[in-house]
Amino acid sequence: MTSSGKNGELKTTERVVAQGGPGRGMGGGQIAQKPLAFKESGKRLLNRLRPQGLKVAFVLLAAIVSVGLASLGPRVLGRATDLIFAGAIGGQLPAGMTKQQVIDSATASGNHKLADMLSGIDIVPGTGIDFRAVGTVLLIVIVLYVGSALLSFLQGYLLNDVVQDTVMKLRAEVEDKIHKLPLSYFDRQPRGELLSRVTNDIDNVSQSLQQTMSQLLTSLLTVVFVVIMMVLISPVLALIALITIPVTMVIAALIMTRSQKQFVTQWRRTGTVNAQVEEAFTGHSLIKVFGRQDEVQDVFESENEQLYEASFSAQFLSGLIMPIMMFIGNLNYVIIAVIGGLRVASGTMSLGDVQAFIQYSRQFTQPVTQIASMVNLLQSGVASAERVFELLDAEEEEPTDHHPRMVDNPRGRVVFEDVSFRYEPDQPLIEDLSMVVEPGQTVAIVGPTGAGKTTLVNLIMRFYELDGGRITLDGVDTSLMPRADLRSRIGMVLQDTWLFKGTIRDNIAYGNPDATEDELLEAAKATFVDRFVHSLPDGYDTVIDDEGTNISSGEKQLITIARAFVAQPALLILDEATSSVDTRTELLVQHAMAALRSDRTSFVIAHRLSTIRDADLILVMEEGRIVERGTHGELLDRNGAYASLYNSQFGMSDV
Repeated sequence: MTSSGKNGELKTTERVVAQGGPGRGMGGGQIAQKPLAFKESGKRLLNRLRPQGLKVAFVLLAAIVSVGLASLGPRVLGRATDLIFAGAIGGQLPAGMTKQQVIDSATASGNHKLADMLSGIDIVPGTGIDFRAVGTVLLIVIVLYVGSALLSFLQGYLLNDVVQDTVMKLRAEVEDKIHKLPLSYFDRQPRGELLSRVTNDIDNVSQSLQQTMSQLLTSLLTVVFVVIMMVLISPVLALIALITIPVTMVIAALIMTRSQKQFVTQWRRTGTVNAQVEEAFTGHSLIKVFGRQDEVQDVFESENEQLYEASFSAQFLSGLIMPIMMFIGNLNYVIIAVIGGLRVASGTMSLGDVQAFIQYSRQFTQPVTQIASMVNLLQSGVASAERVFELLDAEEEEPTDHHPRMVDNPRGRVVFEDVSFRYEPDQPLIEDLSMVVEPGQTVAIVGPTGAGKTTLVNLIMRFYELDGGRITLDGVDTSLMPRADLRSRIGMVLQDTWLFKGTIRDNIAYGNPDATEDELLEAAKATFVDRFVHSLPDGYDTVIDDEGTNISSGEKQLITIARAFVAQPALLILDEATSSVDTRTELLVQHAMAALRSDRTSFVIAHRLSTIRDADLILVMEEGRIVERGTHGELLDRNGAYASLYNSQFGMSDV
């Protein structure tokens, strides 16, 4: 198919009118409001990592070993503290005595606290610090930490590869999904809202996975290993430290429940603001002309204020978690330090064990705090994933029959057999429409806005499926033809031109990428593009900017006609292709369209009746029905609906 407009932009006004106005059916721009379960969305997001199962297993293994090595560090370092402390105390004691003799002497002198403390220290009276043993312990600690760092780097590298590959596939799936969605989906979705899902939400999913997965995995493993080490050192102190877990979980759950809804609202509001901004930028000139800047500004400020409130609430609530966790962790640290000091004094624990336990308590509260601080990022990411999944779950175009039919040598004979269609079940639009268009005929379709003119050609293109009857192309039911095959045989030129950023040559070749240079030039000459292109600085290599502002509206329309010409379609659809150009350019466009229509079946939708006087058949539509049909002269002689339309444009003198 060759099209000069996006499918989602085909005569939206007509569809809205046909449904009874904005706010109903497809014209309301409604955003899907049925959210997925937050928990289910999180599971679904994680399930997307399954294809990377082997890498995920290596990530998990590297994380376990890395955290395990790091967790051994404080315990081994505690041994160095014990050696230094024992050497410092032993060097002050008289040589030649045994440890027990020193303890007995302290007990006999009434210094029971000293005796208790010495009983918990591995000392040799008269012997100072064994620096060789301390050096060996420190070397072991260095090896443990270096090994942990290297494995952590490997884990981060592999996890980054997993996440980016997963997000890349998600983007590809979204792109593929968009091409499978029916036109009705784009009618319901504002473009800014859809763009927000495809860009902002996917980027947020990527960032959330990248930032949270590694830290969450490391933090959870750290909690497990630290708890094991604390229990091995002192079950009593471990129990005191573990009391903070249920406290933190209850607080985190209370905050998460409130912030979760705000994150969902935040990203929905982001999509709404994007839609409003995109709409305002697209119609910027019109807004200026009608002096509606203040009104647009007020709408933006209202939407922006609602986004601010949702974002502030989400970030504020989730931001409460970390300081509360830190406060609880500091209380836990103080309690452990006091009790540990008393146990050292009583000889039931060594100073190195207390030092190690204090380190473990800090390592314990830190990952718990990190987990809590990651909750807001995780919630935000899952909220965005939920919106992306809503897009992926949208109903696709109905698949073509398992035994598709093809048209080998298309001639362009189109038959409507009792065709019925409605956008809304309770609002009929086209009912029992029948007509035959012979090969090579030019059929003009006229009528007031909302009569169903554009709907008629959309049905030929299978942008919508029929509710009843059938349409055949050269005897083959179009509903049995693959959509790509059907649309490849149809050329379309719309009122709203669409040119992409590229050269004029590329834009013409878009209709047929396999066209030769001679075929491109032939199409350009036949459609009068060649007449103006040589006045441009780079000729056919002139780059058209994003909005096509470096060429006129008429020149853009001629390029789109050349694009359709080079495609050599069997069937041609011209949807008000001259309504937005001046009279002189209209003549050029008419000549170009006449060349394009030659030997092709053509459907022409026009409000300017001067452009369709030579049509083989003119159909006058009202409320989805053909009320008159015939040639220009025949319809004027009947003095009916067509004559009324014609006279309203040209007056009786032109009849």
